[in-house]
Amino acid sequence: MHEQILDALRRGAHDEALAAATTAVEADGNDPRAHHLLALAHRAAGDDAAAMAAIDHAIALAPDDAALYLQRAGFLIGARQIGSAQQELARAIELDPNQFGAYVVQAELAVGLGDVDEAERLVRIAERIAPEHPALASVTGMVALRRGDADRALSVLSSAQARAPDDPQLLNALGFAYLAKGHLAFAEQIFRRMREQQVGGPAQQRLIAEVVHRQGRHEEALAELQPLLESQATPANLAFAGQLELALRRPQQALPWLRRALAANPADGRALNLIMAAWQQLDDVDDARNTLDAALATSPHVAGLWQARLALERGSPEHGREVVARWLAATPEAVPALEAKLALLDEDAQAAEETARRIVALQPGHVLAEAKLLDLLARRDPQAAVHRAEELQQLTTDTRMQRMVRGWLAIANDGAEHHGEAVRIWTDLHAEASERMIPLPEWSDPQAPRQASAPVPDAAPPVVFLAGLPGSGIERTAQLLGGIVPAFRGDRFGPQPPQDPLQNVHTIPALARGEADPAALAQAWRAQLPARQIADGAVVDWLLWWDNALLEMIGAHVPQARVLVALRDPRDMLINWLAFGAPVPLRMGSLPEAAAWLARGLEQVAALHERDLHPHRLLRLDESVNDPPAAASALGEALALALPVPPAGLFNGRRFAAGHWRAYGDVLAAAFAVLTPVAVRLGYPET
Repeated sequence: MHEQILDALRRGAHDEALAAATTAVEADGNDPRAHHLLALAHRAAGDDAAAMAAIDHAIALAPDDAALYLQRAGFLIGARQIGSAQQELARAIELDPNQFGAYVVQAELAVGLGDVDEAERLVRIAERIAPEHPALASVTGMVALRRGDADRALSVLSSAQARAPDDPQLLNALGFAYLAKGHLAFAEQIFRRMREQQVGGPAQQRLIAEVVHRQGRHEEALAELQPLLESQATPANLAFAGQLELALRRPQQALPWLRRALAANPADGRALNLIMAAWQQLDDVDDARNTLDAALATSPHVAGLWQARLALERGSPEHGREVVARWLAATPEAVPALEAKLALLDEDAQAAEETARRIVALQPGHVLAEAKLLDLLARRDPQAAVHRAEELQQLTTDTRMQRMVRGWLAIANDGAEHHGEAVRIWTDLHAEASERMIPLPEWSDPQAPRQASAPVPDAAPPVVFLAGLPGSGIERTAQLLGGIVPAFRGDRFGPQPPQDPLQNVHTIPALARGEADPAALAQAWRAQLPARQIADGAVVDWLLWWDNALLEMIGAHVPQARVLVALRDPRDMLINWLAFGAPVPLRMGSLPEAAAWLARGLEQVAALHERDLHPHRLLRLDESVNDPPAAASALGEALALALPVPPAGLFNGRRFAAGHWRAYGDVLAAAFAVLTPVAVRLGYPET
């Protein structure tokens, strides 16, 4: 009878298995194996409560059977009761120290919880019991992936899969190892194979659609997703359908999916971002306002909806204030609403201070509010701001917050004209973070000969390469373009940067030495554009930094590209880099070293401009770095785009104004002496 039940379970004949297991229990109610099989049959039929009752009955009949506790742990894991599952696994091991399955499941749980050390400990124990078991290879591979060693994971899993080609756990782990290596086609093959084995169910179907999408085959991904949209129209699947329609440049078709996703879960930030993108592509602000207002009528507590609604009024501070007033009326104690109000109060110091104090009262130590209070204090009493920053430093024990307060203290010292102390604090902060920073890259020879750019092909998609060295204010430019210009990509500075040659710090030196094939580099850059959601090749690509060696690739193989370089007085760039850091976390080293590196990089810009090596534009942000409307006007002119007028308070935090470097003329005299020659070449005064 037991074998009959197992056979039915293997064939997926759930009703038959359940009937046979019920008969077995009725025939012998004291048979723990029969109750165990009944539990499996109930679980296969989808009745989790009955399955748990049956396994509990089996344990009551055979309390020393370790396998039953292991099975119960599996049921609890399925119910996401991880703590209880771990207790059952421990009990199984207590009863049978050689219970291989319990160690493996514990290791899998440890991996899922991020405790890789514990997972490795459990793997070592399991290895002594069954070193060749495929389940052991699966968890070993997942541990390697968590360690960031995708090569080892692939080696372990590929070897084990050769011995057990159809093991579902191995296949699953191998698929994710291929994903980690970026071998999307291989991962797709593995996941399709699992689906053929009827492993994974809807989650497997969704995963295949995701992998196909990542390869740029959006129409096919939508077809893969379609069965789930019919049988499991979850908010996540609906949002994914909308994302695929957007990738196919069909925002009108994306909207119905995204409306349903947002209606089902108004707090879904991903669906909200996607529907905002659809409205932007359709330029349908009225529909956006109406839809968000309807959502807010039923979900006024969702801050993300209010923030999206407020974003629609970027060009109208008055309308923005109206939205914030509605937000505060709906949720008067909501800190995000008060933050939004604070951002719109740049011209009203008293109201800004009152709002900031209210935020701090609701959320002590609130970074934005404390910074605003300190900034307001510095404007009217710089020395008092120094004292307040020193007090804040004593009030917090959080290391990250202490670093931030020290940064505020340096700014306060700047305002109080304690320039030497400000430089000391900034220098110390950079030195403390140096191990986590990127070493300063090497430059090519700025005077190296460059070939003339090739003729621009007919109908070549427009390309702009945007760049700026530390302290140039380049991040302001990116802030103006983000969410406004669909072709803009700032993903090189995000958590998932493109895997193309322009992201590789070794590309420029290789080009300079003639060791890289410019045509191959251009092709590799272009090949990654679809994965970056650029379908037609038209892109504004924000680069990590500019070096004229890139012209070896661009001039011959992307000749239509224009180069746009953000620029300020080099001495202002150094002091702003020192005080505020840079989008690329570069290791400054000593100030003379940083100045020499910056000068060398600016010589690239000077040579580009003086020799007119390629179509380019210098975007001088000296006077507009703290003025979003003026910066948008200059940027729009440089790109030949009509950018909307941004709110005056758009930029996060002020940068030192043009000419502020002169206040540090004595303290940083040696560093400025290094930068002055290139400053003059770029059109700035010597003193």
